[in-house]
Amino acid sequence: MFHPDILNRIKNAHPIVYPTTTLPALGVIPTTEGLDRLFEIKKRDELKIVSIAVAEFSQVVNLVQIPPYLEEFLDCFSPGSITTILEATEPLDSRLGENWIAIRKVAHPTARNLLKDVGPLTATSANLSGMDVKNHCIDAAAALGLPPQAAISELCPGGEPSTLIRCPAFLSLTDGHSPEIVREGVVRSEEVANKWKVLN
Repeated sequence: MFHPDILNRIKNAHPIVYPTTTLPALGVIPTTEGLDRLFEIKKRDELKIVSIAVAEFSQVVNLVQIPPYLEEFLDCFSPGSITTILEATEPLDSRLGENWIAIRKVAHPTARNLLKDVGPLTATSANLSGMDVKNHCIDAAAALGLPPQAAISELCPGGEPSTLIRCPAFLSLTDGHSPEIVREGVVRSEEVANKWKVLN
């Protein structure tokens, strides 16, 4: 389904641009080599972590601890609108968060199919740090100095980013364990809090 150029770039730890339900994402396999290239291309401060995109949480069960309630909780929101920070099973690259890793289960059909084929990729915005993101993946790649064959040629709808929350390991209203809003995005803090109470 995907052009060999895209698949070869991913296999060899070179970044590609792929569509999401908001804006184009810059994806690379989350290895040291891949992250080195991604941070260089974006001119990104290495203290700013990047998230990981998956088609299903089963793809990262060896990387992070998946709370038993997580899927049911995320089903309360539009698909792909929440990115969850989960505790790592063991420390990872600091550019991924080291002990706490941000995981986004994507909703865009092209992104889902890609991730099912190649496994988890980074999900940072496809832009130079501090610059706007182009809505078309080809244009976003060009702005990063990447060739057209490094992008899946699709137009993204734009809009606010996903809401970033840190999830407790266990589900409880009484012990103070509740989602921490790290970045408010398309889902407002009040909605997260309300859905949490309903789930409990």
